[in-house]
Amino acid sequence: MKKFLILLLLSFSPLVFAECISGDCVNGYGTYVMDDGNKYVGEWKNNLANGQGTYTFANGAKYVGEFKNFAMEGLGTLTMANGAKYVGEFKNSLKHGQGTITFANGDKYIGEHKNDVKEGQGTFTWSEGNKYVGEFKNNVMDGQGTYTIADGIKYVGEFKNNVMDGQGTFTMADGTTKQVIWKNGELVN
Repeated sequence: MKKFLILLLLSFSPLVFAECISGDCVNGYGTYVMDDGNKYVGEWKNNLANGQGTYTFANGAKYVGEFKNFAMEGLGTLTMANGAKYVGEFKNSLKHGQGTITFANGDKYIGEHKNDVKEGQGTFTWSEGNKYVGEFKNNVMDGQGTYTIADGIKYVGEFKNNVMDGQGTFTMADGTTKQVIWKNGELVN
């Protein structure tokens, strides 16, 4: 009777158990479904995702690319549920190296990443046409760069924490230039 009750409880349990549902999930090619609804289809080595594969998240996001010891590692494409997409290099499941992010609103970043943030040289283009080409630190414009407004006005100079900060040159749409100094996003001269 006790054994029957345990089997009855398990049969109505909402728990889903992780398992290899097809192929070879040890050293080969197989499909594995996790208990949270995520699914991996691809190459396996030593019981871990290693090589090319596709990881589909229960929330609708999807990664297609290289894996190392079940981490996104190497080249791949990560498409988020909201439509944003990253195509580029990964390390330990983080954006790391060269890559392109296309945001759901049409904005786009092409450049360097380090530990999942924009870091190094890059180009950010806003959907309305404004563009920044230059240095990024910790996900923001920081360092030397060029900011061009869609109407042709351009600033070349220093940025800090996402605002103009330091010396630079403004070029107006008619081609005239002016040397300027900024402090925390405020024009000083």
